[in-house]
Amino acid sequence: MRKSLSTQILAALEAHPAFRAASTVLLYYSLKDEVDTHTFVQKWSKKKRILLPVVVDDDLELRIYTGPEDMATGSYGIEEPTGELFTDYATIDFITVPGVAFDLKGNRLGRGKGYYDRLLPRIPSAYKAGICFPFQLVEEVPAESFDIRMDIIITINEK
Repeated sequence: MRKSLSTQILAALEAHPAFRAASTVLLYYSLKDEVDTHTFVQKWSKKKRILLPVVVDDDLELRIYTGPEDMATGSYGIEEPTGELFTDYATIDFITVPGVAFDLKGNRLGRGKGYYDRLLPRIPSAYKAGICFPFQLVEEVPAESFDIRMDIIITINEK
């Protein structure tokens, strides 16, 4: 069921005008309880410059995704790219952000380590999309004034 829902959510993501227009996209390589992005990353890397985060101490570094053969298991058991370090944040057009929960105001609840809280302020001009399963969309997520809201939350409607 997770695979089927992931396929539908990612179809909505790739149909979004901001994603379609983007040439440099920051995605994430999903954990087992997140929208499954593995195939999506590979598919779109043939058409766009795809970046993935790499956990380094208390920060996320960005690296260019060059293919599944250039991935290694990093912190938290997440597959991470071993390719070239990417620091030209101003050229990132679109960011897909994972979360434990989101609300309709665009607030996001992460896993509590603050990685995206530290990364997102460095990329202010990029369009930010939270993607999640329908059960992760809640009425309200606690948010502080410094928290960066998503521009859109993409999920599917349960029918």
